[in-house]
Amino acid sequence: MKEHPTPVPIQLPAEPSEIVRIASLFARLTPSFDAYTDGHAASSFPAYVKGTVPGDGGPLPVRGLGPEAAVDGLGVAVEHGSRISAPGWLSFVTTGATTVAAAAYAATIVAGGQRYLHQSFNTLEYTGLRWLAQLCGLPEGVTGVFSSGGSTSQVLALGSARQAAFERRGINVAEDGMPVGERGRIYASAVAHRTVYRAGAVLGMGRRSVTAIPVDGDGRMSLEALDAAIAADVRRGIVPIAVVANAGVTDTGAVDRIGRVGEVARRHGTWLHVDGAYGLIANAAPSLRHLFDGVEDADSWMVDPHKWLATGLGIGTVYVRDEGVLTRAFAEGDAPYLEGSFAPLDVTPVSQFDTIAGRWADQSLELTAPPRGVVVWAVLREIGLEGVIARVERHVGFARAVADAAVEHPRLELLMEPQLSIACFRYVPAAGADAVTIDSLNRRILERLRTETPIIPSSTTVDGRFAIRPCFINPRTTEREVEMLIDLVVRFGDELSGTR
Repeated sequence: MKEHPTPVPIQLPAEPSEIVRIASLFARLTPSFDAYTDGHAASSFPAYVKGTVPGDGGPLPVRGLGPEAAVDGLGVAVEHGSRISAPGWLSFVTTGATTVAAAAYAATIVAGGQRYLHQSFNTLEYTGLRWLAQLCGLPEGVTGVFSSGGSTSQVLALGSARQAAFERRGINVAEDGMPVGERGRIYASAVAHRTVYRAGAVLGMGRRSVTAIPVDGDGRMSLEALDAAIAADVRRGIVPIAVVANAGVTDTGAVDRIGRVGEVARRHGTWLHVDGAYGLIANAAPSLRHLFDGVEDADSWMVDPHKWLATGLGIGTVYVRDEGVLTRAFAEGDAPYLEGSFAPLDVTPVSQFDTIAGRWADQSLELTAPPRGVVVWAVLREIGLEGVIARVERHVGFARAVADAAVEHPRLELLMEPQLSIACFRYVPAAGADAVTIDSLNRRILERLRTETPIIPSSTTVDGRFAIRPCFINPRTTEREVEMLIDLVVRFGDELSGTR
Protein backbone atom coordinates (compact mmCIF):
# COMPACT_ATOMS: atom_id res chain seq x y z
CA MET A 1 0.00 0.00 0.00
CA LYS A 2 1.32 3.39 -0.97
CA GLU A 3 1.96 5.67 1.95
CA HIS A 4 0.71 9.25 1.81
CA PRO A 5 2.74 11.99 3.47
CA THR A 6 1.27 13.65 6.53
CA PRO A 7 -0.32 16.92 5.41
CA VAL A 8 1.43 20.02 6.61
CA PRO A 9 -0.97 22.33 8.50
CA ILE A 10 -1.76 25.47 6.58
CA GLN A 11 -0.74 28.56 8.51
CA LEU A 12 -3.51 31.09 8.04
CA PRO A 13 -3.47 34.61 9.47
CA ALA A 14 -5.72 35.42 12.40
CA GLU A 15 -8.93 37.41 11.84
CA PRO A 16 -7.98 41.07 12.40
CA SER A 17 -11.42 42.42 13.40
CA GLU A 18 -12.91 42.52 16.87
CA ILE A 19 -15.96 40.23 16.74
CA VAL A 20 -16.83 39.60 20.39
CA ARG A 21 -16.83 42.73 22.58
CA ILE A 22 -19.96 44.34 21.18
CA ALA A 23 -21.37 45.70 24.44
CA SER A 24 -18.14 47.19 25.76
CA LEU A 25 -17.27 48.93 22.50
CA PHE A 26 -20.79 50.32 22.14
CA ALA A 27 -20.53 51.61 25.70
CA ARG A 28 -17.30 53.35 24.80
CA LEU A 29 -19.34 55.60 22.47
CA THR A 30 -21.77 56.69 25.19
CA PRO A 31 -19.97 59.92 26.19
CA SER A 32 -19.89 61.00 22.55
CA PHE A 33 -23.65 60.48 22.21
CA ASP A 34 -24.18 62.69 25.25
CA ALA A 35 -21.86 65.36 23.84
CA TYR A 36 -23.70 65.16 20.52
CA THR A 37 -27.12 65.84 22.03
CA ASP A 38 -25.67 68.60 24.27
CA GLY A 39 -24.38 70.23 21.08
CA HIS A 40 -27.94 70.64 19.80
CA ALA A 41 -28.18 73.74 21.97
CA ALA A 42 -25.31 75.46 20.11
CA SER A 43 -25.98 78.94 18.75
CA SER A 44 -25.16 77.75 15.22
CA PHE A 45 -23.90 74.64 13.45
CA PRO A 46 -20.64 75.42 11.64
CA ALA A 47 -19.41 73.16 8.85
CA TYR A 48 -17.04 70.34 9.72
CA VAL A 49 -13.34 71.20 9.63
CA LYS A 50 -11.32 68.51 7.90
CA GLY A 51 -8.78 66.87 10.16
CA THR A 52 -10.90 66.98 13.32
CA VAL A 53 -11.52 63.23 13.29
CA PRO A 54 -8.18 61.38 13.59
CA GLY A 55 -7.21 59.95 10.23
CA ASP A 56 -9.96 61.51 8.13
CA GLY A 57 -8.63 62.07 4.64
CA GLY A 58 -5.37 60.34 5.50
CA PRO A 59 -3.71 57.38 3.79
CA LEU A 60 -4.95 53.82 4.17
CA PRO A 61 -3.43 52.39 7.36
CA VAL A 62 -0.98 49.59 6.72
CA ARG A 63 -1.17 48.34 10.28
CA GLY A 64 -4.50 48.73 12.00
CA LEU A 65 -4.71 50.71 15.22
CA GLY A 66 -7.18 48.35 16.88
CA PRO A 67 -10.85 48.50 17.89
CA GLU A 68 -10.47 51.14 20.62
CA ALA A 69 -8.81 53.60 18.23
CA ALA A 70 -11.48 52.97 15.60
CA VAL A 71 -14.33 53.46 18.08
CA ASP A 72 -12.70 56.55 19.61
CA GLY A 73 -12.45 58.05 16.13
CA LEU A 74 -16.14 57.32 15.64
CA GLY A 75 -16.82 59.10 18.90
CA VAL A 76 -15.18 62.27 17.61
CA ALA A 77 -17.19 61.96 14.38
CA VAL A 78 -20.40 61.64 16.40
CA GLU A 79 -19.68 64.86 18.28
CA HIS A 80 -19.16 66.68 14.98
CA GLY A 81 -21.91 64.89 13.06
CA SER A 82 -25.09 65.94 11.27
CA ARG A 83 -27.38 68.26 13.23
CA ILE A 84 -30.65 67.27 11.58
CA SER A 85 -31.71 65.89 14.96
CA ALA A 86 -31.43 69.31 16.63
CA PRO A 87 -34.73 70.92 17.73
CA GLY A 88 -34.15 73.87 15.40
CA TRP A 89 -33.78 71.73 12.27
CA LEU A 90 -36.93 72.76 10.38
CA SER A 91 -35.61 72.24 6.90
CA PHE A 92 -36.12 69.33 4.52
CA VAL A 93 -38.63 66.54 5.15
CA THR A 94 -36.18 64.48 7.15
CA THR A 95 -34.87 64.21 10.68
CA GLY A 96 -32.62 62.06 12.83
CA ALA A 97 -33.60 58.88 14.63
CA THR A 98 -35.26 58.92 18.02
CA THR A 99 -33.57 56.96 20.81
CA VAL A 100 -35.59 53.77 20.37
CA ALA A 101 -35.14 53.92 16.59
CA ALA A 102 -31.36 54.16 17.05
CA ALA A 103 -31.43 51.18 19.42
CA ALA A 104 -33.45 49.20 16.87
CA TYR A 105 -30.92 50.08 14.17
CA ALA A 106 -28.09 48.82 16.35
CA ALA A 107 -29.95 45.60 17.15
CA THR A 108 -30.69 45.05 13.45
CA ILE A 109 -27.08 45.58 12.44
CA VAL A 110 -25.85 43.10 15.05
CA ALA A 111 -28.50 40.38 14.82
CA GLY A 112 -30.92 41.18 11.99
CA GLY A 113 -29.07 39.60 9.11
CA GLN A 114 -31.09 39.40 5.90
CA ARG A 115 -34.77 40.28 5.92
CA TYR A 116 -35.68 36.74 4.91
CA LEU A 117 -35.03 33.44 6.77
CA HIS A 118 -37.09 32.28 9.75
CA GLN A 119 -35.72 34.36 12.58
CA SER A 120 -37.18 36.97 14.91
CA PHE A 121 -36.31 40.01 12.83
CA ASN A 122 -38.17 38.56 9.84
CA THR A 123 -41.35 38.41 11.92
CA LEU A 124 -40.88 41.99 13.09
CA GLU A 125 -40.43 43.08 9.47
CA TYR A 126 -43.84 41.65 8.61
CA THR A 127 -45.38 43.21 11.71
CA GLY A 128 -43.87 46.60 10.87
CA LEU A 129 -45.38 46.43 7.39
CA ARG A 130 -48.81 45.54 8.72
CA TRP A 131 -48.81 48.16 11.47
CA LEU A 132 -47.69 50.89 9.10
CA ALA A 133 -50.46 50.03 6.62
CA GLN A 134 -53.02 50.21 9.41
CA LEU A 135 -51.59 53.51 10.61
CA CYS A 136 -51.94 55.03 7.14
CA GLY A 137 -55.49 53.77 6.62
CA LEU A 138 -54.71 51.38 3.78
CA PRO A 139 -57.10 48.53 2.92
CA GLU A 140 -56.65 45.04 4.30
CA GLY A 141 -54.62 42.64 2.20
CA VAL A 142 -52.22 45.05 0.54
CA THR A 143 -48.69 43.80 -0.12
CA GLY A 144 -45.83 45.90 1.19
CA VAL A 145 -42.07 46.03 0.80
CA PHE A 146 -39.61 48.14 2.73
CA SER A 147 -37.11 49.97 0.54
CA SER A 148 -34.16 52.30 0.98
CA GLY A 149 -36.38 55.36 0.54
CA GLY A 150 -38.85 57.19 -1.63
CA SER A 151 -36.72 57.09 -4.79
CA THR A 152 -36.80 53.30 -4.81
CA SER A 153 -40.43 53.10 -3.73
CA GLN A 154 -41.40 55.35 -6.63
CA VAL A 155 -39.74 52.96 -9.12
CA LEU A 156 -41.45 49.94 -7.55
CA ALA A 157 -44.90 51.52 -7.64
CA LEU A 158 -44.65 52.97 -11.13
CA GLY A 159 -42.92 49.85 -12.44
CA SER A 160 -45.92 47.85 -11.23
CA ALA A 161 -48.23 50.36 -12.93
CA ARG A 162 -46.31 50.03 -16.19
CA GLN A 163 -46.50 46.24 -15.99
CA ALA A 164 -50.26 46.34 -15.41
CA ALA A 165 -50.89 48.85 -18.22
CA PHE A 166 -49.09 46.78 -20.84
CA GLU A 167 -50.42 43.45 -19.59
CA ARG A 168 -53.86 44.80 -20.44
CA ARG A 169 -52.54 45.09 -23.99
CA GLY A 170 -51.14 41.55 -23.94
CA ILE A 171 -47.52 42.63 -23.45
CA ASN A 172 -45.20 41.53 -20.63
CA VAL A 173 -42.76 44.43 -20.46
CA ALA A 174 -40.77 42.87 -17.61
CA GLU A 175 -39.83 40.01 -19.92
CA ASP A 176 -39.84 41.59 -23.35
CA GLY A 177 -39.23 45.28 -22.71
CA MET A 178 -41.15 48.25 -24.03
CA PRO A 179 -42.61 47.44 -27.44
CA VAL A 180 -41.18 49.37 -30.37
CA GLY A 181 -43.24 52.45 -31.13
CA GLU A 182 -45.29 52.28 -27.93
CA ARG A 183 -45.19 55.24 -25.57
CA GLY A 184 -46.37 55.37 -21.98
CA ARG A 185 -47.34 58.38 -19.92
CA ILE A 186 -47.31 59.20 -16.20
CA TYR A 187 -49.42 62.10 -14.92
CA ALA A 188 -48.37 64.07 -11.85
CA SER A 189 -48.94 67.57 -10.56
CA ALA A 190 -46.53 70.33 -11.51
CA VAL A 191 -45.17 70.25 -7.95
CA ALA A 192 -44.70 66.46 -7.76
CA HIS A 193 -41.43 65.16 -6.39
CA ARG A 194 -38.63 64.81 -8.92
CA THR A 195 -38.33 61.09 -8.12
CA VAL A 196 -41.41 60.61 -10.33
CA TYR A 197 -39.35 61.83 -13.28
CA ARG A 198 -36.40 59.70 -12.29
CA ALA A 199 -38.69 56.66 -12.15
CA GLY A 200 -39.78 57.42 -15.70
CA ALA A 201 -36.13 57.48 -16.75
CA VAL A 202 -35.20 54.27 -14.91
CA LEU A 203 -38.22 52.44 -16.33
CA GLY A 204 -37.12 53.22 -19.87
CA MET A 205 -39.94 55.63 -20.69
CA GLY A 206 -37.90 58.78 -20.16
CA ARG A 207 -38.35 61.81 -17.97
CA ARG A 208 -40.48 63.36 -20.70
CA SER A 209 -43.01 60.60 -20.21
CA VAL A 210 -44.18 62.51 -17.12
CA THR A 211 -46.84 65.12 -17.85
CA ALA A 212 -46.90 67.96 -15.31
CA ILE A 213 -50.51 68.84 -14.51
CA PRO A 214 -51.13 72.43 -13.35
CA VAL A 215 -52.16 73.08 -9.75
CA ASP A 216 -54.68 75.48 -8.28
CA GLY A 217 -54.10 78.19 -5.70
CA ASP A 218 -54.04 75.58 -2.92
CA GLY A 219 -51.28 73.62 -4.63
CA ARG A 220 -53.61 70.78 -5.65
CA MET A 221 -53.73 69.08 -9.04
CA SER A 222 -56.30 70.46 -11.48
CA LEU A 223 -58.84 67.73 -12.15
CA GLU A 224 -59.98 69.29 -15.42
CA ALA A 225 -56.43 69.55 -16.74
CA LEU A 226 -55.71 65.96 -15.70
CA ASP A 227 -58.78 64.63 -17.48
CA ALA A 228 -57.99 66.59 -20.63
CA ALA A 229 -54.34 65.45 -20.68
CA ILE A 230 -55.21 61.77 -20.41
CA ALA A 231 -57.96 62.02 -23.03
CA ALA A 232 -55.62 63.77 -25.47
CA ASP A 233 -52.93 61.11 -25.03
CA VAL A 234 -55.39 58.27 -25.55
CA ARG A 235 -56.48 59.85 -28.84
CA ARG A 236 -52.80 59.94 -29.91
CA GLY A 237 -52.28 56.27 -29.04
CA ILE A 238 -50.17 56.93 -25.94
CA VAL A 239 -50.67 54.43 -23.11
CA PRO A 240 -51.69 55.99 -19.77
CA ILE A 241 -49.50 54.28 -17.15
CA ALA A 242 -50.41 55.97 -13.87
CA VAL A 243 -51.72 59.07 -12.19
CA VAL A 244 -49.64 60.16 -9.17
CA ALA A 245 -51.64 61.90 -6.45
CA ASN A 246 -49.73 63.83 -3.81
CA ALA A 247 -50.47 63.13 -0.16
CA GLY A 248 -48.28 65.98 1.02
CA VAL A 249 -46.25 67.95 -1.53
CA THR A 250 -42.64 68.39 -0.44
CA ASP A 251 -42.66 72.13 -1.17
CA THR A 252 -45.85 73.21 0.58
CA GLY A 253 -47.48 70.14 2.14
CA ALA A 254 -50.49 70.37 -0.19
CA VAL A 255 -52.65 67.23 -0.48
CA ASP A 256 -54.34 66.48 -3.79
CA ARG A 257 -58.05 65.65 -3.78
CA ILE A 258 -57.18 61.97 -3.89
CA GLY A 259 -60.68 60.58 -4.22
CA ARG A 260 -61.53 62.86 -7.14
CA VAL A 261 -58.15 62.24 -8.80
CA GLY A 262 -58.96 58.55 -8.48
CA GLU A 263 -62.29 59.05 -10.24
CA VAL A 264 -60.48 60.57 -13.23
CA ALA A 265 -57.94 57.75 -13.25
CA ARG A 266 -60.63 55.06 -13.13
CA ARG A 267 -62.61 56.75 -15.89
CA HIS A 268 -59.61 56.24 -18.15
CA GLY A 269 -58.71 52.79 -16.80
CA THR A 270 -55.48 54.11 -15.32
CA TRP A 271 -53.52 53.10 -12.22
CA LEU A 272 -53.72 55.49 -9.23
CA HIS A 273 -50.52 55.84 -7.21
CA VAL A 274 -50.44 57.90 -3.99
CA ASP A 275 -47.12 59.53 -3.20
CA GLY A 276 -47.45 59.80 0.56
CA ALA A 277 -43.74 59.74 1.32
CA TYR A 278 -44.15 62.75 3.60
CA GLY A 279 -47.81 63.18 4.40
CA LEU A 280 -49.59 59.82 4.41
CA ILE A 281 -48.71 59.29 8.08
CA ALA A 282 -51.06 62.21 8.83
CA ASN A 283 -54.03 60.06 7.75
CA ALA A 284 -53.70 58.45 11.18
CA ALA A 285 -55.02 61.65 12.80
CA PRO A 286 -58.85 61.86 12.81
CA SER A 287 -58.66 65.65 12.59
CA LEU A 288 -56.81 65.42 9.26
CA ARG A 289 -58.46 62.37 7.71
CA HIS A 290 -60.76 64.46 5.51
CA LEU A 291 -57.71 65.53 3.51
CA PHE A 292 -57.13 61.93 2.44
CA ASP A 293 -60.64 60.94 1.32
CA GLY A 294 -60.41 58.17 -1.26
CA VAL A 295 -56.85 57.14 -0.42
CA GLU A 296 -57.97 53.57 0.27
CA ASP A 297 -59.11 53.17 -3.36
CA ALA A 298 -55.66 53.62 -4.90
CA ASP A 299 -53.63 50.87 -6.57
CA SER A 300 -50.33 51.69 -4.87
CA TRP A 301 -49.04 53.85 -2.07
CA MET A 302 -45.66 54.94 -0.76
CA VAL A 303 -44.70 56.30 2.64
CA ASP A 304 -41.30 57.06 4.19
CA PRO A 305 -41.10 56.15 7.88
CA HIS A 306 -37.77 57.99 7.98
CA LYS A 307 -39.73 61.22 7.74
CA TRP A 308 -42.52 61.71 10.27
CA LEU A 309 -41.84 58.52 12.24
CA ALA A 310 -38.20 59.61 12.79
CA THR A 311 -36.74 56.15 12.27
CA GLY A 312 -33.48 57.48 10.88
CA LEU A 313 -32.71 57.60 7.18
CA GLY A 314 -32.90 54.74 4.72
CA ILE A 315 -36.41 53.38 5.35
CA GLY A 316 -39.10 53.78 2.70
CA THR A 317 -42.14 51.64 1.99
CA VAL A 318 -44.28 50.81 -1.02
CA TYR A 319 -47.63 49.03 -0.92
CA VAL A 320 -49.58 47.60 -3.86
CA ARG A 321 -53.09 46.23 -4.09
CA ASP A 322 -52.10 43.49 -6.59
CA GLU A 323 -49.21 41.39 -5.29
CA GLY A 324 -49.04 39.45 -8.53
CA VAL A 325 -48.30 42.43 -10.74
CA LEU A 326 -45.55 43.63 -8.36
CA THR A 327 -43.95 40.18 -8.48
CA ARG A 328 -44.18 39.90 -12.25
CA ALA A 329 -42.65 43.34 -12.65
CA PHE A 330 -39.65 42.78 -10.38
CA ALA A 331 -39.06 39.03 -10.08
CA GLU A 332 -35.36 38.22 -10.11
CA GLY A 333 -35.74 34.80 -11.66
CA ASP A 334 -34.58 31.43 -10.36
CA ALA A 335 -30.97 30.92 -9.31
CA PRO A 336 -29.79 27.41 -8.35
CA TYR A 337 -27.61 28.69 -5.51
CA LEU A 338 -30.64 30.40 -3.97
CA GLU A 339 -33.86 28.51 -4.60
CA GLY A 340 -31.99 25.20 -4.47
CA SER A 341 -30.91 25.93 -0.92
CA PHE A 342 -34.46 26.21 0.44
CA ALA A 343 -37.62 24.19 0.69
CA PRO A 344 -40.88 25.58 -0.79
CA LEU A 345 -42.53 28.44 1.07
CA ASP A 346 -45.41 26.25 2.31
CA VAL A 347 -43.12 23.90 4.26
CA THR A 348 -43.27 24.21 8.04
CA PRO A 349 -39.73 25.23 8.99
CA VAL A 350 -37.61 23.54 11.63
CA SER A 351 -34.40 25.42 10.91
CA GLN A 352 -34.08 29.15 10.29
CA PHE A 353 -32.78 28.20 6.86
CA ASP A 354 -35.52 25.80 5.74
CA THR A 355 -37.41 28.32 3.59
CA ILE A 356 -36.71 31.84 2.37
CA ALA A 357 -39.64 33.14 4.47
CA GLY A 358 -40.94 35.75 2.06
CA ARG A 359 -41.11 36.92 -1.54
CA TRP A 360 -39.35 40.26 -1.03
CA ALA A 361 -36.41 39.27 -3.23
CA ASP A 362 -38.88 39.13 -6.15
CA GLN A 363 -40.81 42.25 -5.17
CA SER A 364 -38.14 44.92 -4.93
CA LEU A 365 -34.85 46.07 -6.42
CA GLU A 366 -32.83 44.37 -3.69
CA LEU A 367 -31.97 40.76 -3.05
CA THR A 368 -29.79 41.33 -0.02
CA ALA A 369 -31.36 43.82 2.38
CA PRO A 370 -31.65 44.30 6.14
CA PRO A 371 -35.01 43.93 7.90
CA ARG A 372 -35.69 47.67 7.91
CA GLY A 373 -39.16 47.17 9.30
CA VAL A 374 -37.73 46.30 12.71
CA VAL A 375 -37.09 50.01 13.31
CA VAL A 376 -40.68 50.82 12.30
CA TRP A 377 -41.95 48.10 14.62
CA ALA A 378 -39.86 49.47 17.51
CA VAL A 379 -41.00 53.07 17.03
CA LEU A 380 -44.68 52.09 16.81
CA ARG A 381 -44.34 49.75 19.76
CA GLU A 382 -42.87 52.62 21.77
CA ILE A 383 -45.41 55.39 21.04
CA GLY A 384 -48.39 53.56 19.51
CA LEU A 385 -51.16 55.05 17.40
CA GLU A 386 -51.93 57.73 19.99
CA GLY A 387 -48.30 58.83 20.05
CA VAL A 388 -48.20 59.19 16.26
CA ILE A 389 -51.43 61.20 16.29
CA ALA A 390 -50.07 63.46 19.03
CA ARG A 391 -46.85 64.08 17.09
CA VAL A 392 -48.67 64.85 13.85
CA GLU A 393 -51.18 67.17 15.49
CA ARG A 394 -48.45 68.99 17.41
CA HIS A 395 -46.45 69.58 14.24
CA VAL A 396 -49.49 70.66 12.25
CA GLY A 397 -50.19 73.06 15.12
CA PHE A 398 -46.69 74.50 14.80
CA ALA A 399 -47.27 75.22 11.10
CA ARG A 400 -50.60 76.83 11.99
CA ALA A 401 -48.87 79.00 14.59
CA VAL A 402 -46.35 80.23 12.00
CA ALA A 403 -49.17 80.94 9.54
CA ASP A 404 -51.16 82.88 12.13
CA ALA A 405 -48.11 84.93 13.08
CA ALA A 406 -47.42 85.68 9.42
CA VAL A 407 -50.99 86.90 8.96
CA GLU A 408 -50.98 89.02 12.10
CA HIS A 409 -47.56 90.66 11.83
CA PRO A 410 -47.45 93.77 9.62
CA ARG A 411 -44.11 92.83 8.05
CA LEU A 412 -44.76 89.14 7.42
CA GLU A 413 -46.77 87.56 4.63
CA LEU A 414 -48.28 84.07 4.45
CA LEU A 415 -47.84 82.69 0.93
CA MET A 416 -50.06 79.60 1.23
CA GLU A 417 -52.38 78.25 3.89
CA PRO A 418 -50.74 75.20 5.47
CA GLN A 419 -52.55 71.90 5.02
CA LEU A 420 -50.09 69.74 6.95
CA SER A 421 -46.91 70.72 8.83
CA ILE A 422 -45.22 73.02 6.31
CA ALA A 423 -45.68 76.81 6.40
CA CYS A 424 -44.51 79.10 3.57
CA PHE A 425 -44.09 82.76 4.47
CA ARG A 426 -41.75 85.70 4.00
CA TYR A 427 -40.67 89.04 5.39
CA VAL A 428 -42.05 92.07 3.52
CA PRO A 429 -40.56 95.50 4.29
CA ALA A 430 -42.36 98.80 3.95
CA ALA A 431 -44.74 99.25 1.03
CA GLY A 432 -43.10 99.99 -2.28
CA ALA A 433 -40.42 97.26 -2.30
CA ASP A 434 -40.36 95.39 -5.58
CA ALA A 435 -40.48 91.60 -5.95
CA VAL A 436 -36.75 91.22 -6.68
CA THR A 437 -35.85 93.22 -3.58
CA ILE A 438 -38.17 91.20 -1.38
CA ASP A 439 -36.83 87.88 -2.70
CA SER A 440 -33.22 89.02 -2.19
CA LEU A 441 -33.99 90.21 1.32
CA ASN A 442 -35.54 86.88 2.30
CA ARG A 443 -32.58 84.97 0.89
CA ARG A 444 -30.32 87.04 3.13
CA ILE A 445 -32.58 86.37 6.11
CA LEU A 446 -32.37 82.64 5.41
CA GLU A 447 -28.58 82.86 5.13
CA ARG A 448 -28.32 84.58 8.51
CA LEU A 449 -30.58 82.00 10.11
CA ARG A 450 -28.37 79.25 8.73
CA THR A 451 -25.03 80.77 9.72
CA GLU A 452 -25.83 82.58 12.97
CA THR A 453 -28.59 80.63 14.72
CA PRO A 454 -29.72 77.11 15.62
CA ILE A 455 -32.97 77.64 13.65
CA ILE A 456 -32.62 76.12 10.17
CA PRO A 457 -35.63 76.30 7.83
CA SER A 458 -35.29 75.80 4.08
CA SER A 459 -36.84 77.68 1.19
CA THR A 460 -39.03 77.20 -1.85
CA THR A 461 -41.03 79.32 -4.26
CA VAL A 462 -44.79 79.82 -4.18
CA ASP A 463 -46.27 81.39 -7.31
CA GLY A 464 -42.78 82.58 -8.22
CA ARG A 465 -42.18 84.22 -4.83
CA PHE A 466 -39.25 83.20 -2.64
CA ALA A 467 -40.57 81.64 0.58
CA ILE A 468 -39.02 80.76 3.92
CA ARG A 469 -40.23 77.21 4.50
CA PRO A 470 -40.17 75.60 7.94
CA CYS A 471 -41.18 71.93 7.89
CA PHE A 472 -42.21 70.46 11.23
CA ILE A 473 -41.59 66.71 11.51
CA ASN A 474 -38.79 66.75 14.09
CA PRO A 475 -39.91 65.16 17.40
CA ARG A 476 -37.44 67.35 19.31
CA THR A 477 -38.89 70.65 18.09
CA THR A 478 -40.87 72.64 20.69
CA GLU A 479 -42.89 75.86 20.84
CA ARG A 480 -39.62 77.63 21.73
CA GLU A 481 -38.13 76.98 18.28
CA VAL A 482 -41.36 78.11 16.60
CA GLU A 483 -41.27 81.41 18.50
CA MET A 484 -37.56 81.84 17.82
CA LEU A 485 -38.13 81.38 14.08
CA ILE A 486 -40.73 84.15 13.91
CA ASP A 487 -38.75 86.52 16.14
CA LEU A 488 -35.50 85.99 14.22
CA VAL A 489 -37.09 86.45 10.79
CA VAL A 490 -38.60 89.75 11.91
CA ARG A 491 -35.38 90.93 13.61
CA PHE A 492 -33.10 90.04 10.69
CA GLY A 493 -35.60 91.49 8.22
CA ASP A 494 -35.75 94.75 10.15
CA GLU A 495 -31.96 94.94 10.40
CA LEU A 496 -31.34 94.18 6.75
CA SER A 497 -34.05 96.53 5.46
CA GLY A 498 -33.33 99.31 7.90
CA THR A 499 -36.83 99.16 9.31
CA ARG A 500 -37.31 100.60 12.80
